[in-house]
Amino acid sequence: MFGLLTEDRQRVRVYALSGELKESPNEIPIPPALGYDVDEVAYVVNDARVTEGGATVAAVIRTAADPSPRPIEVDLQALQRELVIARGFRSFMRVSVRVRGRLLGGLIFCSRAPDAYPPAEVSRARQIADCVGLAVSHQRLAEEERQSALARERAAHLEARVAQLRAEEPEAKNRPRIVGDSKPWRNALGHATKVAVTQATVLLTGESGTGKEVIARFIHRSSNRAEGPFVALNCAALPEQLLESELFGHEKGAFTGAIAPHAGRIEQAAGGVLFLDEVGEMSPTVQAKFLRVLQEREYQRLGGSRTLDADIRVVAATNRNLKSAISQGSFREDLYYRLAVFEIALPPLRERPDDILLLAEASLEEIGRSVGRPAAGFSEEVREKLVAYPWPGNVRELRNAIERAVILCEGGLITSEHLPMGIVASSPVPTPAPAAAAAAAPPATAAMLVATEREMILQALARAGNNKSKAARLLGLTRAQLRTRIEKHGIDTEA
Repeated sequence: MFGLLTEDRQRVRVYALSGELKESPNEIPIPPALGYDVDEVAYVVNDARVTEGGATVAAVIRTAADPSPRPIEVDLQALQRELVIARGFRSFMRVSVRVRGRLLGGLIFCSRAPDAYPPAEVSRARQIADCVGLAVSHQRLAEEERQSALARERAAHLEARVAQLRAEEPEAKNRPRIVGDSKPWRNALGHATKVAVTQATVLLTGESGTGKEVIARFIHRSSNRAEGPFVALNCAALPEQLLESELFGHEKGAFTGAIAPHAGRIEQAAGGVLFLDEVGEMSPTVQAKFLRVLQEREYQRLGGSRTLDADIRVVAATNRNLKSAISQGSFREDLYYRLAVFEIALPPLRERPDDILLLAEASLEEIGRSVGRPAAGFSEEVREKLVAYPWPGNVRELRNAIERAVILCEGGLITSEHLPMGIVASSPVPTPAPAAAAAAAPPATAAMLVATEREMILQALARAGNNKSKAARLLGLTRAQLRTRIEKHGIDTEA
């Protein structure tokens, strides 16, 4: 008989039994009365017989560690009943089977003769057990290789599916394409492909401009709801009452100005996907109402009493830390767990530098078609600066910078003078590790950076004739951001 130990090491799972046995249980417990550790190399049981009461088996045992015989008595179980009573076996020899020193189980030999296994037989049995252990090791290695091959096949299939979906992606006007081959981006696309075929609610997290709506549309096109609508709603763009109306709809007379019934985005997205951007900006009232949509799959219009079915799949996105918002009491914990059934964290552009030039080239091609005068390309200096810049605004900032450059270059080669000044000032020198940077940076570095920023602002104001809006555009900033920096540096713009 050949058996392997179960994980708890309290039972033996029988894998092979020679001869035809009437009862052959899959697992048998190790009798505690044997009084030996399962790690015991070998033991021999002699003179096994059923006791007078018929409930136990009495025998004499010798172990490799203690060769002196001692009596034992174990409970009569199905296997012992078959072997001792039905088949009349009197002697048993068990040797352990190991693989790379780890105990797997054991081989048990049976004989109808008493005292059938002298020490010499134990030595021969252990040689057989070593051969069995080697065969098991080869079988397990083969199984591990098979599992690895299946995993590689699944990964290749997933990669092919992602590539197919990207190739089939429609190039809609003003809709960014999925571009990028870096590992973080491929991981995000792989997760999106896996969850797309399910009905699970998805939460997309990441900084602003990392492409959350792009991934949401990718999930929609890859799902069985692809024929249904994709309806997007920015929760941060509307005040509370208007957000409620846009999300749930309203009946005529529900509030001042509601002169006709209005179907909300949930109703418009029936059979498709509802994309909620900046979901962390929902008010507590709207959160409570939307939680019911996710829990019960039903809702009511504002001012209505009729319950409507919510046949939607929800994909939500946020650039906020919702767990922090939960601890601050501004976001419901139960709603978070309803939304984050499957969470995908999108990497910022600075963590996927290999994709920067790919995205820049794609943006250059798309914007060139839209403005009617495509640029001739990027200078080598511009390429270096694009890769060196940290892109705090991520892909959205990159696209805006390329669009500005295409307009300014008027069909020629894009050079540094066509880029926002913040990008021009970026250094291609890689950032050192924090500890090294602290050791290497001179004490005046901070002051130098402040002076450089002040000088750039002064130059931009001079070129713009003190027009703050124009100067902000030259610097790649908003007017509000420029005003903050002017106040910070104490610059007198009236002089």
